[in-house]
Amino acid sequence: MAQVPDVVLNNGVSIPQLGFGVFQVLPGETQQAVEAALESGYRHIDTAAAYRNEAGVGAAIRVSGLPREELFVTTKLRNGEQHAARSAFDASLAQLRLDYVDLYLIHWPVPSQGRYVEAWKELEKIQSDGGARAIGVSNFLPEHLETLLADARTTPAVNQLEIHPSLQQAAAVDKSRALGMAVEAYSPLGQGVDLDHPVITSLAERRGATPAQIILAWHLSQGTIVIPKTVNQARMAENLASAGITLTAEDVAAVSALEAGNRVGADPATAAFTQL
Repeated sequence: MAQVPDVVLNNGVSIPQLGFGVFQVLPGETQQAVEAALESGYRHIDTAAAYRNEAGVGAAIRVSGLPREELFVTTKLRNGEQHAARSAFDASLAQLRLDYVDLYLIHWPVPSQGRYVEAWKELEKIQSDGGARAIGVSNFLPEHLETLLADARTTPAVNQLEIHPSLQQAAAVDKSRALGMAVEAYSPLGQGVDLDHPVITSLAERRGATPAQIILAWHLSQGTIVIPKTVNQARMAENLASAGITLTAEDVAAVSALEAGNRVGADPATAAFTQL
C-alpha cells in the first residue's frame, strides 16, 4: 500500500494529503462506502452537513474500531446556517457522534448573504473551545479571503476549492498559499470530465497507471490535498495507490497546460443556495 504523506497545516495539525470524499454518496450507502475506504487504508474522511450523510460517516468510524486519533474528519457549515454556526456545528457533531472534528469549514462564502465573517468568528470560538482542531473555508476566492482576514484573529488553515486539470483556479490557489493556507481540491477529477483527455490517457499508458491515478498524482505533486470520491472499493485502492506515483516536471507541466476554465460546480462569486 502506498504511503500517504501528511500536510502540516498553519497551526501545526497534520492532515493526510489523500483523503476520501463522500459528496453525492447517498445517506443509505455512506456507512458501507466509508467502511470500505477505511479498510482500504484511508484515514482522512471529508463530509458536510449539506451532504446529509454525516451519520453514516460516524457509524463507519465506530464500526471500524480504529482509534479516533488515527483519523482525520472534516465537515462543513451549510450556507443557510452561517448566522447560527455554533448550533449547526453541534448538530454535525451529534450526527457524527464525535467529540470533535479535525477540520470545520465554511462551505461557501455566499457573498450576497454577507454573513461569512460573522460565521468565521464563531468558528474561531469553536476551535478555541476544542470542538475543531483546525478551521478553514471552502470556495473562497481572493476577494472573500481579503474580506475575511480584515476582521479575523485566525487565518484559515485550509481553502477547499474545485480544482482539476481543466479548472485550476490559479488566483485563488496562489492567494491561499501566499497567506499560509493549505489548498485542498474537491472534484479533483472534474467529476470525470478530465479522465478522457488525450494528454491524460497518454501519460497513463506510458506510466502503466490509470487516468485517475495520473490526475491525483498531479495534484499531490503540487502539495495539494485531494479528496476523490468513489463507492467502488477497487477504485478506492486505485486512487490510494496514486500516492506512490512520481511524475516528472514535464508530466506535471503537460497536465497543468490543460487549464480551460471548465467549472463543473457553482461559481463562488454568485452561488447563493442555502443547502437546507
